[in-house]
Amino acid sequence: MHLKPAPSTTPAELGYTFPAEWEFHAATWLAWPHNASDWPGKFEVIPWIYGEMVRKISTGERINLIIRHKQDETFARHVFQQVGVDFRKIRFITHATDRGWTRDTGPIFVRKAESRKQLAESAIVHFHFNGWAKYDNWRKDTKTPEIAAKLLGKKLFHAESNGKPFVIEGGGIEVNGRGTLLSTEQCYLNWKVQVRNPRLGKKEIEDTLKNYLGVKDVFWLAKGTKGDDTHGHIDDICRFVNAKTLVLVKEKNSKDENYKPLSENWERIRDLRLEDGSKPEVIALPMPSPLYFDGVRLPASYANFYICNAAIIVPTFNDPNDRIALGILGELFRDRPVVGIHAVDLVWGFGSLHCLTQQQPA
Repeated sequence: MHLKPAPSTTPAELGYTFPAEWEFHAATWLAWPHNASDWPGKFEVIPWIYGEMVRKISTGERINLIIRHKQDETFARHVFQQVGVDFRKIRFITHATDRGWTRDTGPIFVRKAESRKQLAESAIVHFHFNGWAKYDNWRKDTKTPEIAAKLLGKKLFHAESNGKPFVIEGGGIEVNGRGTLLSTEQCYLNWKVQVRNPRLGKKEIEDTLKNYLGVKDVFWLAKGTKGDDTHGHIDDICRFVNAKTLVLVKEKNSKDENYKPLSENWERIRDLRLEDGSKPEVIALPMPSPLYFDGVRLPASYANFYICNAAIIVPTFNDPNDRIALGILGELFRDRPVVGIHAVDLVWGFGSLHCLTQQQPA
């Protein structure tokens, strides 16, 4: 299959936008776990967590599963058979990867709305993943959007600003599908922490996000949670649940190291106005008690849920607030069940359910 050449204009100029996660999916992209260094001492259990994720997600949509080779497929099939996954819902895609955090490395889909003249059409934006400007092993991962575009026959847009590749990750952006995008200053505007896009200022970054994702407004929260090695991804702190409602994590313990930075986000969110000028409804989502492993604080957060066709899957942490968080999300999502997936072992990799998944819109 030949890769369709992308036009020189941007996705926004051609009418593409980044759909909300709750809109209907054609598939979910995942990459089979293989990098044991992400979960030292706990790697053996990770494939079985994938099995539970795939079991829940695949009841409502196809899974596009990236594997490195036939051995990965054989083991994945073994796990899926044990937990009761329908193999007809799984598409195995052979592509060597460095890691499995598909939210950040996988294809980010934009879509044109359906009209009288044509059906809805989607394309892929390549945001040039570079290992969170932190790790050295990323060069296989950064090819994933190109592999997906070739496989699906989609247009591929290479995001750039001032003639240079533009770098973001999917976990660093959150949209309501109507024109508003949220991110954090810590992740993309704080040059002292890391460098993803050297020499670009706030306006240039916002303009590039608008050009390639079709959003109208960009709003910046301050910081992410402690333990997050991505420098403050938004998907651990703030998520839209519909076009006009979002959840924002809140730490009630004033002695916790998350208390001050998360309180600042609550102060900032008061100034958020959506693309139509309206003020969103903001619902507090609790934080679990601090979770440590081998002396390291982990970025455990209920905000790292994933919205799929069949359910909302939410990370849980053997914590009293598990029940509260699931109840809050259950009240907000009435059109599909909210289910918890045990993530104490998973978050040792400094990520959770949302970090591993990437939606392909229908």
